[in-house]
Amino acid sequence: MAQDLYSLLGVSRGADKEEIKQAYRKLARKLHPDINKEPGAEERFKEINRAYEVLSDEQTRARYDRFGEQGIGTSAASAGGDYGGGVGDFGDFSDLFEAFGSMFGGGGFGGAGGRRAGGPQRGDDRRVDVILSFTESVFGVEKDLDVQTLQSCGTCQGSGAKPGTKPSTCGTCAGAGQVRQATRTPFGTFTQVATCPECRGSGQVVTNPCADCGGKGRKVERKNIEIQVPCGVDNNTRLRVGGKGDIGIKGGPAGDLYVFIAVEQDSYFKRDGQNLYSEVEVSYLQAILGSKIKVKVLDFEQRNIQEKEIDVAAGTQPGKVITLEKQGVPRPGNPMKRGDHLITLKVAIPQKVSREERDLLEKLAHLHGEKVKKDGIEGFFSNLFGHSNGGDQK
Repeated sequence: MAQDLYSLLGVSRGADKEEIKQAYRKLARKLHPDINKEPGAEERFKEINRAYEVLSDEQTRARYDRFGEQGIGTSAASAGGDYGGGVGDFGDFSDLFEAFGSMFGGGGFGGAGGRRAGGPQRGDDRRVDVILSFTESVFGVEKDLDVQTLQSCGTCQGSGAKPGTKPSTCGTCAGAGQVRQATRTPFGTFTQVATCPECRGSGQVVTNPCADCGGKGRKVERKNIEIQVPCGVDNNTRLRVGGKGDIGIKGGPAGDLYVFIAVEQDSYFKRDGQNLYSEVEVSYLQAILGSKIKVKVLDFEQRNIQEKEIDVAAGTQPGKVITLEKQGVPRPGNPMKRGDHLITLKVAIPQKVSREERDLLEKLAHLHGEKVKKDGIEGFFSNLFGHSNGGDQK
């Protein structure tokens, strides 16, 4: 019957992470094969390593507390884990590859051995949200972003150690950044490689930490980054700025900065993809007789919104749509590809008219054989346009 993992580390089932970590460190220093040559010490060292791997991970620990050994399989690695929620974060399978390689006496698939523990590591990606006005999203804009990222500590030059001191070799893994765990099966003994829990794979521990970064070698800094937002972006557009995320570890490349776009609504224009929509009100006389009216349009030469004169044909009906082809929003990355601008005409029917206007309208109604009310001309306009849509015109 498998020994209780809490008992292996000498802690209670209610112990917190720090208690578990301290108990493991104490036992690891005592039982490390390079230090303790007593019979059974190496086996106990493997057992406490596995116990720490299980109990230091909240999800794995919860499964063990509920189901026991069946909940975690034959090793801590079998418990799995999340792949993270960052943009482009699909997890790192290199430790798993190294484990398979060590089982069969090799250095990983194809002899590559995967990423070496303690070697360069890519920095994390960062995200920033930017709100653009409608015109900024359509015409494009340069934006200065104030971004917080992890940068190399200038005091310790990224070592994490207090100036004048250096990190020391990790006593748990002897600087390898990895610990090995043997698993006995009916088919033989297999060795599995895991990241050292003491130094977290760096192979070094900082005994005199830098005061500025707390021994981490990196600290959060604000920096100004200028980006060019292309024309035509829309809500939820994501821009990637390479190498502007967190600085890498041990000379590893920096992560990327992802800019997520949100666009403010415009009171005049409505957008659907690359097509643009607007509404313009015309008088009933303009609709009957025809006219020229001014409408707002996108002007990409001036990079702003200008007024343009368009024709309203005589006899225009309410709801008529005038299409200005290829005068809509450009496609991001291809400003020559533009949608259309569709303008809906709304005919304003006056609720009040002057005596002179009424006399003229009644004559016009009689010419059409229309009967009008004594105090109104709604019937005439209702037949003429099909409906009444308010709007005062004196």
